[in-house]
Amino acid sequence: MKSGKTRVLIVDDSALVRQTLSEILASDPAIEVMGTASDPFVAAERIAEEMPDVITLDIEMPRMDGLTFLRKIMTQHPIPVVICSSLTEEGAQSRLKALEYGAVDIIVKPRLGSRQFLEESRVTVCQAVRAAAAARIRAPVATREVEPKLTADAVLARRSGALLETTEKVVVIGASTGGTEALRTVLEALPADAPGIVIVQHMPELFTRAFADRLDGLCRISVKEAEPNDTVLRGRALIAPGNHHLLVKRSGARYYVEIRDGPLVSRHRPSVDVLFRSAARYAGPNAVGVLMTGMGDDGASGMLEMKEAGAVTIAQDEATSVVFGMPNEAIKRGAVNVVLPLTAIAASVLARTR
Repeated sequence: MKSGKTRVLIVDDSALVRQTLSEILASDPAIEVMGTASDPFVAAERIAEEMPDVITLDIEMPRMDGLTFLRKIMTQHPIPVVICSSLTEEGAQSRLKALEYGAVDIIVKPRLGSRQFLEESRVTVCQAVRAAAAARIRAPVATREVEPKLTADAVLARRSGALLETTEKVVVIGASTGGTEALRTVLEALPADAPGIVIVQHMPELFTRAFADRLDGLCRISVKEAEPNDTVLRGRALIAPGNHHLLVKRSGARYYVEIRDGPLVSRHRPSVDVLFRSAARYAGPNAVGVLMTGMGDDGASGMLEMKEAGAVTIAQDEATSVVFGMPNEAIKRGAVNVVLPLTAIAASVLARTR
């Protein structure tokens, strides 16, 4: 990032969206809108004149779609790109493709609505741009497919006796900017009988289900978007639905999740702090907390509570984080037992939950 303000180029075919984004970003004293473009061809001309620090990019545009433009950018002039997209379930998969192609984050286009919605949009948009400006741009990771996860469970349900053991471990993971690919790295490395996992990844509503489905096709464990009262089971990861907080609760020997509305916590909904606090309260020393790449401090306070409750706490290191903000804040507060590179996290989790 250049010194001074973060210079942003807004690329969107809607004049209203360009105006709204410009006003939102201009409200942040650390951000400057260097220009807007109605399509990728206009954007390319603007980039040739002056290189922005960050680009906000729509997917569906005339003359050239955003995904094609993103791939060209990452091949020719890698720049931090934030996908700013409409909230549609049909388009969720193409938005997730953008993360594979090298986009830093996905946010939902702000729209006219209540004062609360516009204020939350301002927080989300400005936070995403600041995070993108601080991000390390990395080469896309090749995808791989795994064999279908069919087991005897397909015809005969697994016995639930293991849940009666009060020492059953629960893994809670929090991530933000850069977290989608980081989570993929960790979850792909886990065996089919890995401990139950509950995840908060900062991501808009509707995108989390597509994200969970994508991971489910890549991993040996099953991955799904969390639903109310889902049981935390071995071999399964539950991902917080966008725009809702996710908590771990306990009933007897059974761990389950609760989904709640509520205000932004640490500037986010879902919030890692909310998940980690619930793990500290209901799982205590039976929990393992992992805080990964992301901007800001969400999760740092909750991780300290987990450590004080006897949980094992792990932070991703600076060298492998796209943005070192969240792990670094937890480290500075004394909330972390061990700091590890991304590729070592899965093995450490397994070792600490045996």
